[in-house]
Amino acid sequence: MLDRLKKVRLTLVVAQLKDEGNKALSAGNITEAVRCYTEALALDPNNHVLFSNRSAAYAKKGDYENALKDACQTIIIKPDWGKGYSRKAAALEFLGRFEDAKTTYEEGIRQEPSNQQLKEGLQNIEARLAEKKMMNPFAMPNLYEKLEGDPRTRALLSDPSYRDLLEQLRNKPSELGTRLQDPRVMTTLSVLLGLDLAGMEEEEEPTPPPPPKPKETQPPPPKEEDLPENKRLALKAKELGNAAYKKKDFETALKHYEEAMNHDPTNMTYLSNQAAVYFEKGQFDKCRELCEKAIDVGRENREDYRQIAKAYARIGNSYFKQEQYKDAIQFFNKSLAEHRTPEVLKKCQQAEKIVKDQEKLAYINPELALEEKTKGNEAFQKGDYPAAMKHYSEAIKRNPNDAKLFSNRAACYTKLAEFQLALKDCEECIRLEPAFIKGYTRKAAALEAMKDFSKAMDAYQKALELDSTSKEATEGIQRCMMSQATRNDSPEDVKRRAMADPEVQQIMTDPAMRMILEQMQKDPQALSDHLKNPVIAQKIQKLIDVGLIAIR
Repeated sequence: MLDRLKKVRLTLVVAQLKDEGNKALSAGNITEAVRCYTEALALDPNNHVLFSNRSAAYAKKGDYENALKDACQTIIIKPDWGKGYSRKAAALEFLGRFEDAKTTYEEGIRQEPSNQQLKEGLQNIEARLAEKKMMNPFAMPNLYEKLEGDPRTRALLSDPSYRDLLEQLRNKPSELGTRLQDPRVMTTLSVLLGLDLAGMEEEEEPTPPPPPKPKETQPPPPKEEDLPENKRLALKAKELGNAAYKKKDFETALKHYEEAMNHDPTNMTYLSNQAAVYFEKGQFDKCRELCEKAIDVGRENREDYRQIAKAYARIGNSYFKQEQYKDAIQFFNKSLAEHRTPEVLKKCQQAEKIVKDQEKLAYINPELALEEKTKGNEAFQKGDYPAAMKHYSEAIKRNPNDAKLFSNRAACYTKLAEFQLALKDCEECIRLEPAFIKGYTRKAAALEAMKDFSKAMDAYQKALELDSTSKEATEGIQRCMMSQATRNDSPEDVKRRAMADPEVQQIMTDPAMRMILEQMQKDPQALSDHLKNPVIAQKIQKLIDVGLIAIR
């Protein structure tokens, strides 16, 4: 009967934590959502929905590696559930692993053929892969025909190493960045794209000096007259615009960038440059309008995804400047989806932290916290501990600096036999108000219930230091001393209780610690050497305290 009651209580706590996590995720409070799901998983580690939800939270946070790990665990627990595959594929896509994402969508559809979300995801990733393939100029079907028709590359085709180079770049376009030092690659790109790459500069960035060219294969340098007339005129106008921009002569810069756009309306860079000017002038609405136009032009003309990402990032920065942080986060995430850079990721995380802090501050209301605390006390007196916990949790959100609220919720967790959560609340209570005696006595009670008597006595002793007349602390120490002296737990009970402790789980899954424990078993003399390391000594003491190992 008691086991059954405990299971019911456990289910209620898990459901409550999951509900709180879902609300936090919907409100954009990602860190709180992750915390709730993690606490719920500590109680129910085989709940595939919790892993799936935490994967979504990690993805929203930009932590795609952990999002992928949780999605994989979702699939392991429930391999016939389509949502797990959607989570995994989304994380892989954000990590730039598009082929793996496609494979994951296909696996999910095999498990759940009617899942529309998986079908749409597969279509999108296939379209994205096709787009990336088309963005690789070396993959064009008439590659050799085009190179044969231009005098700059015709002679190169007689060199077998050049043909090998072309095939490598056709099959692995990701290697292009490492091959740009080869002058043959720049010449080839000039022919394939119909541009004078030697004369172009990156937007608002200085052009690095060209690398020295080998004498034996020196091709003729690309000439300005090889470009179409409109592109030559556009580049000249852009150069004038860049010069004016650097001098902060914004009106002149705008004039030249507009002229460049008129000459070559297919190049999004000129619109992006205009947007940069309006950003500097503080005209953020106009800046965003031009960025949106630039993105449309870039999409239509298969522009490099990095340029698209820059435009989205500039929109995000404009909202950040205006302290519209939620809008900023939206566009930073769009930028990261196109091309992940540390600068944009850092800015996005900064905006998310500001939003989180603002929401926390806006939610604080000590009067409402007192109302929830009163409701929690009433439920506790009636023995309705899940309801009491719910009210105390809401009170904590309304007044997170009230140590007594954490103490009260710890009492609920102890009644529900969720001792790890009780300990966590007691630690927070003590941090907020070190002189509050109940923080220590409730911590001791949780440790005593876990049969960690030595630590329980330490906590009771701390309480006595605050109040030497505390009957609760005195009786607690006496009980722990008696229990420790008469304990006769079976090895199975000791192991089951110890492995319920997350700290013990971490120690026992540490490969280095497992090696040390095996060495101690074979050679007891090795213990003295290991105890010289304070970190290892602390871990060994923890295992001794919970009864997993004994020193004789």
